[in-house]
Amino acid sequence: MSGTSEGTGSAADSIRSAITERHPAVPAVPSRADSERRDYRAAFNAAHLAMAVVDRDGFVVAANEAFAGLLGSEPHALVHQCAADLVDLAAEARTWAAYQEVLRGRQARLRCTRRLKHPDGHSLWTEVTLGPVPGTGEVLLSVSDISDRRDLQARLRHLQMHDPVTRLPNRALFFERLSAALEASSYEHGGGTGRIGLCYLDLDGFKAVNDTLGHRVGDRLLTAVAARLTQCADQSGYGRTGGHLVARLGGDEFALLVEDSTGTEQLADLARSVLAAVQEPFDLAGQRLSVSASIGVVERATDGTSATGLMQAADTTLYWAKADGKARWTLFDPERNAHRMTRQALSSTLRPAVECGEFELEYQPLVDLESGVVRGVEALVRWNHPQFGTLTPNRFIGIAEEDGSIVQLGQWVLRAACRQARRWQIEQPSDAPVFVSVNVAVRQVWDSDLVRDVAEILAETGLAPQLLQLELTESAVMGSAGRPLQALQALSDMGVRIAIDDFGTGYSNLAYLSRLPVSVLKLDGSFVRGFRYEEGTHPNPADETIVEALVQLAHRLGLTVTAECVETAGQAARLRRVGCDTGQGWLFSRAVAPDVIAGMIGRQTAGSEKSSASQKSSAKAAAQPDGPAPHPAGPGL
Repeated sequence: MSGTSEGTGSAADSIRSAITERHPAVPAVPSRADSERRDYRAAFNAAHLAMAVVDRDGFVVAANEAFAGLLGSEPHALVHQCAADLVDLAAEARTWAAYQEVLRGRQARLRCTRRLKHPDGHSLWTEVTLGPVPGTGEVLLSVSDISDRRDLQARLRHLQMHDPVTRLPNRALFFERLSAALEASSYEHGGGTGRIGLCYLDLDGFKAVNDTLGHRVGDRLLTAVAARLTQCADQSGYGRTGGHLVARLGGDEFALLVEDSTGTEQLADLARSVLAAVQEPFDLAGQRLSVSASIGVVERATDGTSATGLMQAADTTLYWAKADGKARWTLFDPERNAHRMTRQALSSTLRPAVECGEFELEYQPLVDLESGVVRGVEALVRWNHPQFGTLTPNRFIGIAEEDGSIVQLGQWVLRAACRQARRWQIEQPSDAPVFVSVNVAVRQVWDSDLVRDVAEILAETGLAPQLLQLELTESAVMGSAGRPLQALQALSDMGVRIAIDDFGTGYSNLAYLSRLPVSVLKLDGSFVRGFRYEEGTHPNPADETIVEALVQLAHRLGLTVTAECVETAGQAARLRRVGCDTGQGWLFSRAVAPDVIAGMIGRQTAGSEKSSASQKSSAKAAAQPDGPAPHPAGPGL
């Protein structure tokens, strides 16, 4: 260290040395500074922390034994060497720039992690720290060996990022890898395909394995499945990393990530191989199990793709695979997904739409096939959606039944229809006012007090119970028992008409039909379409025979029959011939606004009055044959 002391001596040392040389007989008196300097040098050399003093140009001016030992050298051999080369500070541009700032005194401190190569061949991880030495313009460089800490951190990270059952990467590592792949691809230009793929897998019926054989067998099954998935990925993988990432995301869900995918065909091939591998029987400690899997497959360009968006698409596609029958793979379909998103948008806005008055009713006439008179109307709800325009019931009724909003919507429809029917009755009184028919979902019977709702609405609107008809589907009515049956009976006792809609398409227990409080059967349109003459064809006689039998059965049970989807005069004539009571369809009218129905009722009323006046006039003339002919404006009109 003598060379080091000469290199770092102060002006006072030089003066003191000069005095000693000129006056050798006068012993030098050690100053307090000299004593402190010797103490610092001793501590510097004896310290276990590897340290070196670096000048402003970046060269070592002093190094202690620990620093030399760390590099497999001697302290004096390190003097005048470039400090940055010794600890690899130039490997990263950011670190190198910060190091230069520290040397110039523009930055107070630098701390970084470096992996150094020991002369004996092994590598070690170190933490390098640089800071200024006050009053000298030099920098103190210290290096600590953190290899053991890094190894411990690596082991802890492995435990944190891997599933303890299957030893596969877990959800956290999967998303880390996925995010890194998407980020790396966005910065690359021409280095890869710019695409990414994902197979999202779920075992079919895995819960049954846990419930019947226990979780230990279930864990063994998961481990065996993981091994087969890894084998499939290794056999088909040729991505940037030499293979695909296989991860267990939780439960019985697995994911296979394909970086730099080459297209949907690659993902489809992988999904087929995975499906076949999983369906092979498993032998687990004497237990032979057979399982299947459902797989959602997504493949797309990385540009504009987020980890969240990719997983949402994969989850949706997996749901499709399950819904389509399981034991299959399904490819993401943007059009199908758009439909799903539309359903979600409708579902989220359906309840508020009722409160905001976005719904309206149109009415389709129910016409007497014998006289052509409108006997009633069916109320059909329309949704004037601010984004999607006018929507018919098939677009949103199913959604309303799923989320329960059908109760709120059904109450609104029932109230609006009864109010309108009463308004027609008041504005155009007649001996036979038209009734209004309203569709009722089974969930309205279960989730609300339908009998109370109907009674309150009839009392509120003043509509007679006989002018209200409630339509329920055949499957709902035929399966009615307990509370639904009691509700139907109470409504019937109240005087409300009960109709079975779409009759003939469901489970028709005819013996049970005689015990239901039903007054009307509405034949499904599939029967009526068989009555239509097509070009070059003739109606099927069997259709007429079936309809005639249904009509006769209904009449013997005291029920009336309405035929739906009547579109031609020929259909109407044949339905009239077999005894069908009323018809509904485009032949008579599409669903129209209330004022159009009012016009129909008005014309009927006028026609009925004219016919009645004509009959009275004829009777009077017959009684007084010699009298004058009645004046059109005379009494009785």
